[in-house]
Amino acid sequence: MNEEEILELYGLDPDTKHREHIKELLHQEIENQETVDHDYLKTLCIMLFCIGNVEDTGLIWQAKCKNQDTGSYVDVQLLCGAGYEKTVTYLEQNLEDSAAEQLSYLRQCEPYDFVDFSKEEWVSNYKQYYELP
Repeated sequence: MNEEEILELYGLDPDTKHREHIKELLHQEIENQETVDHDYLKTLCIMLFCIGNVEDTGLIWQAKCKNQDTGSYVDVQLLCGAGYEKTVTYLEQNLEDSAAEQLSYLRQCEPYDFVDFSKEEWVSNYKQYYELP
C-alpha cells in the first residue's frame, strides 16, 4: 500500500474505528527495513495524529526514531495529536525508557516547535499538502 491508497481508503482524518488497522500498518512500516520512501510512514503518523489518541504517541515516536531520515521526516508535532500538555502528562506517568526519552525531546522542542501549537492548523496544512478538501 502507499499514501494515495491509504488516503483513499480512510482519508487524512480517519474515523477512530480504523485506528487499530492504521496502527498495524504503521508497525509493519516501521519493521520494513527496505523502505526508502517514507511518505507512507509519515501519512500513517498523520492519520494517528488526527485521531488524537495520546497512547499512540509512542508508536509515532518509534516511527520518528526508525532511522535518520524518518527522524527529520516525521514532524515533532505529530507526537502531540492529543495536545502538547496532555502528551507531556501522559509521558511523565509512563515508566518506559522510551517515554522518558520522548519527554526530554518534546521539552527541548517546546520553545521552538510548540509556540502557538494548533492541531487544527497542522491538520489544515497537511490537507493542503495532500491537496485534500
